[in-house]
Formats: sequence, C-alpha cells, structure tokens
Amino acid sequence: MRTISKVILGSASVVAAISLAACSSNQSASGKQTIEVFSTKTENASTLKKLASDFHKENPNITVNITAPADGGTVLKTRLTKNNIPDVISGGGDATFLELAKAGVLEDLSDQGFVKNLQEPYLKAVTSMYGGSKIYGVPYATNASGIVYNKDIFAKYNIEAPKTWDEFTKAIGTLKSNGVTPLELGFQGTDDWTTMCIWNSVAPSIQPSNFSTEVKQNKTTFTKDMKPVAQKFLDVIDFGQNNFMGKNYNNTLSDFASGKSAMIINGSWTVPVIRQTNAKINFGLIPFPTTNDVSKNKLSSGVDVLFAVGKNSSHKSADKKFVSFMMKKENATKYINEQVAFSAVKGVEQTDPAMISVKDYIAKGDVTDYPDHLYPAGFQMAGLLSQLSLNKTKGMSDSSNISQFLKIADQQYKTANTSK
Repeated sequence: MRTISKVILGSASVVAAISLAACSSNQSASGKQTIEVFSTKTENASTLKKLASDFHKENPNITVNITAPADGGTVLKTRLTKNNIPDVISGGGDATFLELAKAGVLEDLSDQGFVKNLQEPYLKAVTSMYGGSKIYGVPYATNASGIVYNKDIFAKYNIEAPKTWDEFTKAIGTLKSNGVTPLELGFQGTDDWTTMCIWNSVAPSIQPSNFSTEVKQNKTTFTKDMKPVAQKFLDVIDFGQNNFMGKNYNNTLSDFASGKSAMIINGSWTVPVIRQTNAKINFGLIPFPTTNDVSKNKLSSGVDVLFAVGKNSSHKSADKKFVSFMMKKENATKYINEQVAFSAVKGVEQTDPAMISVKDYIAKGDVTDYPDHLYPAGFQMAGLLSQLSLNKTKGMSDSSNISQFLKIADQQYKTANTSK
C-alpha cells in the first residue's frame, strides 16, 4: 500500500546521485544535459541508479541524477510551493501526485508511443484521479495487498487458500484449534498505517462503486455508505492476536517469517523483507476474501510508482527519453524483479513464487485500486482506524464504535476535501 507504499524497515534519507559524466556550462553548450529524477520512494533508489546507469550508456550525452530523500512526498510539495519541480518525478499514484496534476505543473504525456503499452486498469486508475483524457503520469510499477500466508502451515493442516469469507473464517478456526496463531496484526504507534492494509483490502468489495467520487462531491458521506466496511474491519481484527495494538510492523514480519503465525494482512512489498529473516520460507499472497461471492473479491492493487515530467523542464526531450527507456520491457522487468513488484507495462510478468497466486489477477486486469489513493491529502484514515481498533480492545460496542468512527471520518474528510 504503501499508500501502502510505506517505508519498510528503516527510513534513512537516501540521496543517490549518478555522476557518470561531468556537468558544466561547457557541456551544456556541447549538447550534454543533466536531468533530475526525483523519487518519493527511498526503497527504489538503488534500482533506479542501476537503470539510470544503463540509460547513460545508451545516451552518453545525458546524465541522470537520482534524488530520493526521506519523506519525499512532503519534500516534493515544498518544492511545488517554490516552483521548483524536478525534471522527472517517480512517485506513487496518490494525493501528492494529484496535487501536482491539479496545479498544472506536469507535462501531458498522452502523445508518447509507450502509452499504448500500458495496462488500461492502471492507466485509468491514474487519469480517474483528476478526470479528463490527459495523461500527467504514466503508471510503471504496481503493488498488491491481501493475505500473506504460510503455505507449509496451511498444507500441514489441510487448509486451502481461502477464496471466500466463510473459507477464511473456517481456516482461522482450524489454525486456532491446532494451537497456531492464525493472524498477526501490528498497529503500534507509527505503524498504524498497517490498518490501511485491511481497509484497502476489504473496502473495494463492499463499498458503493461510486463512493470515492460522490463523497468528494459531497453527494454522500462515510456515515451513509461505509458502515458495512467499518464492521468488516472490526470483524477481521477480531481474529488478530490479543496484543495487536502493542505489536509493531517489523515484529509481525519477523514472527511470520519464523513460522510463529500463519497469516498477516499486508502487501507484496513485504516479500523481500520476510526473506531477509527466512530465505527458505514457502509463502504467498492472495486477494482478501471479503465476501462469499468470489467474483466480488478482486485483488487490491495500486500504482506504487508512476513517472511524470515537469511541464517547465528545460530538458523535456531528455526527460521523455528517460521515461521511454524505463518503459521498455527489459527495463520494466529488471525493476519489478529487484523490487518484487508488478508492472503496468503489458507483457511484463512477475514470476516470483510468492506472487504466483495473484499474477493472473494482474495479467487480466482483474484488480481494484486502493480506496485511499483517492482520499484527499490531509485525511488521515490510518489514525481513525487506529482509534477504532483501540476502542475495540477497550470493550466499546461495535455499534457505538462504528458510529463515532464514521462521524469523525466525515468531519475530517470535509476539512481535508478541497475539490472543486
């Protein structure tokens, strides 16, 4: 999710610069250029460096500087206020991107040849954020959330990967009866973002299909439409271990990797981290089975990385050449293999064993975007869900808890919503 693109295990600032060719005013006069690629993900800086190095070998007159500071979204918004937009932006399909698109500082990439090679659901996920036919950001890498489960534990107790809610609850019961922690959650402190992994997984299947649009236009409210989603969220955390409010994200991954729990609800970005603890673990990701109607239980998947070009860049030809280079199948494949991500580029498949169970959903476009990608900047759903969860542990009735949660959500959304 991140968006659920949260920083995993460490958020030290990474500012990676590739200085593969000297840069000076003389070089500018000789046709050499330097472009800045600004990434809002510190985790992918090393991968971008490698690909930028390959790009430079093919284009020796273009030097690429990769900038990837901690809290890149905030840094980028600060640069927007100073009218200092990077040449190329590598960021998520989230509220920060929407703010840039609405500010009119991004180049329309609709006429670029590589657009036809993008998977339509992801392209639509980007353009639907601001409406219209212009393409201010091209989707590149995507991620997915759902149930991360230990295949060996499931096999030991003859449990099939659940495809419906009833199968999920039955699996929980079987695991409990055999003394296995079925589901481990970790909402402690700043790791309250993990609540969004549940919310983003269950909401798409049961919220009204037009909710995100209508709530933004003040045509509906959380109180009116989202009670079933809030109830399902509480139903899910009921299956978590007793101390989930005091458990942090890293510990849940460590416990899962060590075989101390059978499932976590998180995303594809956990794969490399889990393997750092246990390289031999046999595990996989499946869509969350929110309902008993398999056709409604789509994979929650969002644009983790898109590329945008600054409208006022003085190197737009070089900028677009770099983006086009990244969109080539061989380069998109290198990126997703190193980052254990999925690709928005047609024909580029993720073959990691842990992702086998969801790759067909991606290939068919049988996915739905994360609801929070359409929430306005400043609307902190994770904090609200953390309070909802805490109230649950303190014994507040579900009806009172949900009523309070939805009322506050409406108040905070209204404050954050600046859509015209």
